[in-house]
Amino acid sequence: MYIKEAAEQAGVSIRTLHHYDQIGLLSPRTEEQGYRVYSDEDLIQLQQILFFRELGFKLSRIKEMLNDPQFDRDAALQLQRQALIEKKERLDRIIQTIEKTIKTEREGGTMTNEERFAGFDFSSNPFESEAIERWGKEAVTKMKKNTEDLPVNKRFELEKNLNELFSKLARCMSKGPASDEAQTSVAEWYRYLNVIGDYSPRAFKGLGAIYVEDERFLRNMEQYGQGFAQFMCEAMEIYADGLLN
Repeated sequence: MYIKEAAEQAGVSIRTLHHYDQIGLLSPRTEEQGYRVYSDEDLIQLQQILFFRELGFKLSRIKEMLNDPQFDRDAALQLQRQALIEKKERLDRIIQTIEKTIKTEREGGTMTNEERFAGFDFSSNPFESEAIERWGKEAVTKMKKNTEDLPVNKRFELEKNLNELFSKLARCMSKGPASDEAQTSVAEWYRYLNVIGDYSPRAFKGLGAIYVEDERFLRNMEQYGQGFAQFMCEAMEIYADGLLN
């Protein structure tokens, strides 16, 4: 089938399929007139790509796995199925927590901390392996252990503090990443990270770069405002360079 039909069947945009072709992730046969033609095998590979994307894998990592001669499609499907079941179960628990919270707010009553935070699990970080690879096992392991040792309500408080800090940083965007206000808040972010982990200035600088390079982090950061990821990247680089020099 041609690209328009393939996109409609898979529920993705034509632009997405063009991008996959450009990066060599999914390259269908091209007719003399320049039209892309997708075979059944191409669509099977597209399905694999979308399963991995649903689980948060980077396109570069998906390409690496699919091009591996040892890649086992059946084994991959089994792993994807199990991972998605776990994700579904966690989301179901969070939905139940939301429904119970709504009922409590409307009808009155109280919820225990266990009920209020049921479904949240900050110890299960889907990016942990990638973080260890990029930033070093020691820093991530320390941060993970420190957060795991906290009660659930304390973990929630950490997330709340992080949101407040990022909101404050977002308000500094108009003044520029090198402004005193931005650098003061970035210093607070650096100290915050080193309370729950062990980040060197170089690792801190690398973390800022990932905010822009990795579309998953980019998407999360942009909720604080368009261009926030780039702003953080530059502000963290300036702060880290100041510590290194």
